[in-house]
Amino acid sequence: MFDQIGLGPVAIAIFVFALIMLFLMVKTVPQGENWTVERFGRYTRTLKPGLRFLIPLIDKIGAKINMMETVLDINSQEVITKDNAMVMADAVAFYQVVDAAQAAYEVRDLERALTNLSMTNIRAVIGSMDLDESLSNRDVINQRLLTVIDEASHSWGVKVTRVEIKDLAPPADINEAMARQMKAERMKRAEILQAEGKKQSAILEAEGEREAQVREAEGRREAAFLDAEARERLAEAEAKATQMVSEAIAAGDIQAINYFVAQKYTEALRDIAGAPNAKTIMIPLEASGLIGSVAGISDIAKAVLNNKEQK
Repeated sequence: MFDQIGLGPVAIAIFVFALIMLFLMVKTVPQGENWTVERFGRYTRTLKPGLRFLIPLIDKIGAKINMMETVLDINSQEVITKDNAMVMADAVAFYQVVDAAQAAYEVRDLERALTNLSMTNIRAVIGSMDLDESLSNRDVINQRLLTVIDEASHSWGVKVTRVEIKDLAPPADINEAMARQMKAERMKRAEILQAEGKKQSAILEAEGEREAQVREAEGRREAAFLDAEARERLAEAEAKATQMVSEAIAAGDIQAINYFVAQKYTEALRDIAGAPNAKTIMIPLEASGLIGSVAGISDIAKAVLNNKEQK
């Protein structure tokens, strides 16, 4: 073909050489990657995504680094806790390369280095905690792992964004012991709640009895107060009657003397009738005299009132 268009072997060689130089000079870096450029084996610069140019035969591509966030699975391993319990632990880490040159030239096999670093720190962090503490504080473990691994991998041009413990699996005998312990704890809480209920019931019952006794005592006190008030009024009435009769006697009224005799007479009859061994009482009783004495009381009262009005 080249003979037909008049091109000799030299021209063909030059054309092929130009194509090779063009291929070596023009590079297209895809999105999400950074390429390092080496000149005579030494790092010179980093190519960002897009159309880029090199000096043919002098510059060459050193490493093609993925700059997107990457998931790193950390294999399961046996870990001994602080209280000498064996657990199986595995995790997952998320990291992103932030400096392509450091990731390419500061560490060999970045993923393997991160994996070993993560496994070592998992053993260190969980090994510093008791079994119960490690099982109940995964957030603390994750945060400690993230801090340590991110700090250790900073010189590799890597940013560790997250470290998560996927599973912590104690041996079967420890799981069985934990199940028995949990059952015992639940039974203990149930018994405590039942005892608290009985205690509260007894307290409420005692408070109810105390309230009833207080109300009963208040009722007795009120009744005693009313009884005392009634006796006080009765005594005042008797004192007033006695005063009236005494004034009548002083005035020479014979009916006042009959009043006192009738009063004592009726009191004696009341005491005899109220005796527990009294069955039948048969005594002479002058009812007319007793009635006359009682009628004399009103006369005495009228006389005293008339005297007070005259005064």
